[in-house]
Amino acid sequence: MKKANKIRMRETIVSYCFLAPVLIFFIIFVLVPMAMGFVTSFFNYTMTDFTFVGIDNYVRMFQDDVFIRSLINTLIIVVGSVPVVVLFSLFVASQTYEKSAFTRSFFRCVFFLPVVTGSVAVTVVWKWIYDPLSGILNFALKEGGVIEQNISWLGDKKYALWAIIIILLTTSVGQPIILYIASMGNIDKSLVEAARVDGANEFQVFWKIKWQSLLPTTLYIVVITTINSFQCFALIQLLTSGGPNYSTSTLMYYLYERAFKLSEYGYANTIGVFLAVLIGIISFIQFKIFGNDVEY
Repeated sequence: MKKANKIRMRETIVSYCFLAPVLIFFIIFVLVPMAMGFVTSFFNYTMTDFTFVGIDNYVRMFQDDVFIRSLINTLIIVVGSVPVVVLFSLFVASQTYEKSAFTRSFFRCVFFLPVVTGSVAVTVVWKWIYDPLSGILNFALKEGGVIEQNISWLGDKKYALWAIIIILLTTSVGQPIILYIASMGNIDKSLVEAARVDGANEFQVFWKIKWQSLLPTTLYIVVITTINSFQCFALIQLLTSGGPNYSTSTLMYYLYERAFKLSEYGYANTIGVFLAVLIGIISFIQFKIFGNDVEY
């Protein structure tokens, strides 16, 4: 008995030794910065000042018109992209799964390509597409008689945010499609065949059998896509820099602007804390909505 306990203790120590580098890295570069960000959100932390101000930064945040505008833009991006990503990915995956192995691999490659392509390369292509003078989008719409004159897609506040959302959609559907196709391989085919024999139509088969099996994957996709949408930054920085007139500014971009352009680190950390809490609340709600029906 004592020998078994010694062996178990030795294995535990060895396991923690292997985990130690990762744990140390996680503590130093994740937990410590998070704690510092929360603490400094209560300070007027700039290049020349470090004064405790209590909750003044939080009060200022909700009185800041640009912050409110950035919050609304972020929520529009989330609400406008997450449902479309989920539904489109599910549709493409369901249509692709029934095809041959070669066809499935081809479509997975096509839709996943924007995910692994660098953000700068994707931005350059879309900037050319949206170019108000020589962009292919204006050319195609004018040739089709949809518009009469060129539109500045990224320079007009009526179109800029929606132009960003379209780009975000193209770079967000790749992983969900891959996950849905893989998840469909775990659906019990005997249940599907039995339902069809009993006279169930395709919608009933999907809703009663396939959808139940896809719920864990859907929950993961919804949560991850929501978090990624809240953290939309690279496209904004590279294409519009929050303009025109902050019409495309998001919480992440406004945080970056306050921290690295205006050196207001305390106020920027306040925005970061608010964003983390907001994402946590929404993720909790999503788990409550989808998680009750999920069987792992």
